[in-house]
Amino acid sequence: MRSRFRKGVLGVVVAAMTLSCVAFTGTANAHPRHHKDPVRDLVKAVSGKNVNKHLKVLQAIAKVNDDTRVSGTRGFDLSRDYVARKLRAAGYKVTVQPFEFLFEGYRTPPVLQSTGADPKTYTYGFFSDYVAMGDSPAGSASGQTQAVDVVLPPGEPNSSTSGCEASDFDGFVAGRIALMQRGTCNFRVKVDNAMAAGASGAIVFNEGQEGRTEVDLNPVLGGPGVTIPSFFTSFAVGQELAATAGGSVTMNWDPVSETRTTYNVIAETRRGDPGNVVMVGAHLDSVQEGPGINDNGSGSAGILEVALKFAKAKPKNQVRFAFWGAEEFGLLGSQHYVDALPAEEREKIALYLNFDMIASPNYTFGVYDGDGDAFGTAGPEGSAQIEEDFEKFYAGRGLPFTATAFTGRSDYGPFIAAGIPAGGLFTGAEVLKTEEEAAIFGGTAGIPLDPCYHSACDTIENVSAKALDVNSDAIATLVATYAFDTGTIGATAPTPAAARTATPHRHGPAESRN
Repeated sequence: MRSRFRKGVLGVVVAAMTLSCVAFTGTANAHPRHHKDPVRDLVKAVSGKNVNKHLKVLQAIAKVNDDTRVSGTRGFDLSRDYVARKLRAAGYKVTVQPFEFLFEGYRTPPVLQSTGADPKTYTYGFFSDYVAMGDSPAGSASGQTQAVDVVLPPGEPNSSTSGCEASDFDGFVAGRIALMQRGTCNFRVKVDNAMAAGASGAIVFNEGQEGRTEVDLNPVLGGPGVTIPSFFTSFAVGQELAATAGGSVTMNWDPVSETRTTYNVIAETRRGDPGNVVMVGAHLDSVQEGPGINDNGSGSAGILEVALKFAKAKPKNQVRFAFWGAEEFGLLGSQHYVDALPAEEREKIALYLNFDMIASPNYTFGVYDGDGDAFGTAGPEGSAQIEEDFEKFYAGRGLPFTATAFTGRSDYGPFIAAGIPAGGLFTGAEVLKTEEEAAIFGGTAGIPLDPCYHSACDTIENVSAKALDVNSDAIATLVATYAFDTGTIGATAPTPAAARTATPHRHGPAESRN
């Protein structure tokens, strides 16, 4: 997910200053201001401290379950049970929706360790130190590394021919682990040549130029036939291993690919018009590499706390909260839900609000670009109004905001594809914060908006208390507003928007070369 400024630096600041004195009224005076104000009351009831209590529970669940809450494991199932139990106790009609999916992960944690005089254990995961290449077989290898025609410092981008020719392995000692550099030929060619030379394992590191340093792609080997464990690492790891003369490493990969069952948790109010449903969602699962407290415990905890505090309300429209499973495997939970709905039930959903990573430590306040004026891809009719209502919230507090694109990388995707108006919030993932963003939102330029994205360090320490509190209030504001008046949003039956069909969520683009 990538975000950029919707109106530029000056535009964001001016918008916030201009509207900071304007009270949020949602869809044009959503409810009269007499006696009770449901928006004000819900925002007052929801606090970041209480949202954080839910995050602590999710952290505790992960801690006793291999530090993960990935779908298809006990860590996710206990997260499901916690959410469902809380919602049932609050009086919601709760449905736990099972579905099967292909779980692709590992049985035992991957290992890459340097074992020389100064041993070091590297961290597995995208945007961390290394990943296993797609189609790498199970296996382990220990031994001395041998650099194969690497170029350090690197030359021009996509210029290294390391491992691309059989002759690169002249003098290679069989049984060693081949250390190669990303470059002109695909990963399979490098690994095949390493196998032919008798390597016991293969490590390919990113080439090293700007934009080619991190573990930010999904390297694949293009099918079966590889017989040695094969890893892809950051440039920093490769450079470190290459600089250690006679250095040795241990590598182990124990993959699993099997059908498992996971779940969505759906909770709906017992009051309100079931023909005009306001739907609010966040994915509950993490990646296998970590507990997923920002991604996406933060969104799940935010909507859970809003739901609990909203439980006694008497909304005009039915409100439905969804906690999705298997988002990290390709938006599978939300897609299953939308696909399983009869057409007449889809037509009853007035709008969908999505909250994915709402408390990134190096955050921006990102609002999905419903009208498409920032990125050229608009949501279905009504999405622009949702974007504007979120912008009014931030402006009303004198806070800056920025547009974030509908990229198809989160659970709004299946709803947009079904023609349902959508919107939501996102505080950032792997993208580096710019100097411009740092000047407006604070934080640190040049590092990711979430430095622990999809990593083991995505713990309770990886959450911005300010972003969590502010965005929980934003959720409360729009939920309470739309619960009583959706205005013209969803006034007409949705029609499929095939041109906006979501693409599966991936850690990075699958690549076999370059």
